[in-house]
Amino acid sequence: MKKSFLAVSMSFVLLNITGAAYSADINAGRAKSASCASCHGEEGNSMVPMFPKLADQNEEYLIKQMKAFKDGSRRDATMNSMVAGLSDQDIADIAAFYEAQKVTENSLPRLELDDDEDDLSAEQFAEAKKAAQAQQDALLALGYDVYRNGNLEREISACIACHGPYGEGNKPASFPALQGQHADYLIKTLTDFKTNVRSNNPENMMHMIANKITDEEIKAIAYHVSVMKSH
Repeated sequence: MKKSFLAVSMSFVLLNITGAAYSADINAGRAKSASCASCHGEEGNSMVPMFPKLADQNEEYLIKQMKAFKDGSRRDATMNSMVAGLSDQDIADIAAFYEAQKVTENSLPRLELDDDEDDLSAEQFAEAKKAAQAQQDALLALGYDVYRNGNLEREISACIACHGPYGEGNKPASFPALQGQHADYLIKTLTDFKTNVRSNNPENMMHMIANKITDEEIKAIAYHVSVMKSH
């Protein structure tokens, strides 16, 4: 137990040392992030649901991910090539720039009707919309419950433990902020952890949690998190 605690303590120290090794320049980061704008938006608020928002993301987490893309431990053809030529200073500057930006709010994800709207009568359309609304309400309620409470019976940890009550993340531990992230991207990310696409370490915390959650829970968590607002 003492060895485990010491290992965890040392990892936090190393994280802090890594983060403090470079004096980040936000203005320089803005200039250096220009090539990132086509996917992630000029200030880190991606307009494409499958590309993540980087605005207001924890600096340490961004540094960790960019370095993982650079050394190949996290694989994505586009990102691997984008960060290949970045120095540690470049990475620190870009991360500082994105953390300083404000993340935009999302509208509720729209559930598609089961039938083609053009084939429905006015009465049928009203009933279909009512059913879709009920489904959306149920998903949001499920997402709220799993995010805050987890599932003790299936040993699913509550998301709030690492990502905070408002999705703000945990900066010292390099746990990412989730608030305002696109639902589609969150669904993809959780699915990638579940199917081992993203995890290069079978002991990874997210890998172990995602393996235990259902596809419906993944969708529910993503919907809930995407519209979370700070207190």
